[in-house]
Amino acid sequence: MSGGDSQYAADRAPRTGADDAALWRRFRGVGGEDAKIGAVQRLKQTGPVPQGFTLHLADLVPPDTLRGEALMRDVWRIGMSRMTLEPGQSPWSVPMPSKHVADRLHRFAWLPDLFSQGDEGAIRARHHVDTWIEMYGGFNGFAWRTDPTAARLWHWLRCGEDLFEEGPEPARQARLACLLHQLRYLESQSDAAVDPKARWMAAVVQVAGALCFNDRPALNLALDRLDAECTAQILPDGGHVSRAPSRLLFCLLQLQTLEELLTRAGIEPPDYFGKWIPRMGAMLAFFQTGDGALNPFNDGDESRPEVVDAALSRLPAPPRRFTFAPKSGFQKLEKHGLRLVLDCGAAPGLPFGDQAHAGALGFELSDSSSRIVTSCGFSAEVNIDWQAAVRRTSAHSTLILSGRDSATFSLNDSTRLLSASGPDGISAKRLEEADEIWLDAQHGGYKPAHGLLHRRRLFMAGDGRRLAGEDSLVRPISQTPAEDRKFINFEIRFHLHPTVEAMMGKDAIRLICENGAVWRFKTSHEGARLERTAYLARGVVERPEQIVIAGFADPNSDGTEPPNCVRWAFVKEPSA
Repeated sequence: MSGGDSQYAADRAPRTGADDAALWRRFRGVGGEDAKIGAVQRLKQTGPVPQGFTLHLADLVPPDTLRGEALMRDVWRIGMSRMTLEPGQSPWSVPMPSKHVADRLHRFAWLPDLFSQGDEGAIRARHHVDTWIEMYGGFNGFAWRTDPTAARLWHWLRCGEDLFEEGPEPARQARLACLLHQLRYLESQSDAAVDPKARWMAAVVQVAGALCFNDRPALNLALDRLDAECTAQILPDGGHVSRAPSRLLFCLLQLQTLEELLTRAGIEPPDYFGKWIPRMGAMLAFFQTGDGALNPFNDGDESRPEVVDAALSRLPAPPRRFTFAPKSGFQKLEKHGLRLVLDCGAAPGLPFGDQAHAGALGFELSDSSSRIVTSCGFSAEVNIDWQAAVRRTSAHSTLILSGRDSATFSLNDSTRLLSASGPDGISAKRLEEADEIWLDAQHGGYKPAHGLLHRRRLFMAGDGRRLAGEDSLVRPISQTPAEDRKFINFEIRFHLHPTVEAMMGKDAIRLICENGAVWRFKTSHEGARLERTAYLARGVVERPEQIVIAGFADPNSDGTEPPNCVRWAFVKEPSA
């Protein structure tokens, strides 16, 4: 992503309602359409209300106390949007800045954080739920879409006794009745859901609901549904099919939560819990960085270190350690604190590619607890046009040829969203000799348009003080020479983490890391420069810098010499 992406400027003027609605339709497709309910469906959702819960969920996710403290100050922040309300005022009582903000609030992910703020926080949390029930508890097309409804039910259930066993009796009964009303509605809608996230959440919530109310017939059906979603969405190596580490984290925590609840209910967890949880835990550990959080690949953010640790600490045994995830499509190099993870996998097929990124051969680099090279990241909190922008190849630390994406974006007719596929021919070979590691990776995403392969070679020194790379554009021998011999513009981008301070030097770019370490970026190519970029993976739009190398490639080159071969290196300076 270039520094001149003014159409995605973070500090733009507020949009009109019509513009916001158009943006929502464009980037949310079918999943953003209001839900509809007929008279027959309404009748199906009525039924007896049980006396109360048989069991409550144990919330395994540590609260975000910073968000909780902000809510106690009546500051509601979603990405770059901020609402400051009167003391204790419900967010439902004021106009929403956008559909995106409304969507995030209707999910109630913030509710456990507010409950973490002592008695006063709990009073406010229950008040906000009660006012939501008054306004939306009967039905609301926007708030009752399958995905936010499933998320809302999960977060309500996470709050357990604090939400459902406290307060005046009429309020408790109203919360219970509304919960059951939504559970019945979700059960009627989940089979029709086309979004994999919504299908997963619906399956998880239905298992939790059946356990909380001791509904054994419903439990068996819900466990079968969850089994099917695990098979569809968890890869054999334990990665999530989306190839997003933070999505893997929350799927793992949900399985662990249900496993604990099943055990307390005196029910042996099905075998698939024991199959998937250790694999997912090992894959999560693969993506954990030195600062304890995660690499933000695809539609995943950094997440909070304490949440990652909470999931890893509940594994039945220490996670298996490995450096290559063949099904997920990632390679890892690691020496003496220097750590690199390379994206060498294709985007998942339908229906899982709707949020996938075109980041082939992009990498994340860190030195112990300090991140150095990253991508533009992702966050579900930031505006949806930003979320779309960072899917492009230019938002990743890789080579971009003629401004094209390495993956192909095409319309998914089922969801009306742009789904990524490819690139073809993506692969990586690994060689370890003595104490050194080599990676040789390539993809053919630019071959249909320009007849060139992108090849990336990486070398990590055994002492962890040098990472050398070579990016080349290669015309395969099997390819006939290009008739148009006009050179093709390319860029190689290295997006720096917001914690890195970059300074141009005479023969290198100096990078000062958060831990005080200093690295130098050097290249054989003339004209490396610094530009502004964007970073989303910490929940807001930050504007760090990126290193950009630009040039023009020969369409008939074998990639062994400039301009089609660019060599570069990150070298650590000796400590003072």
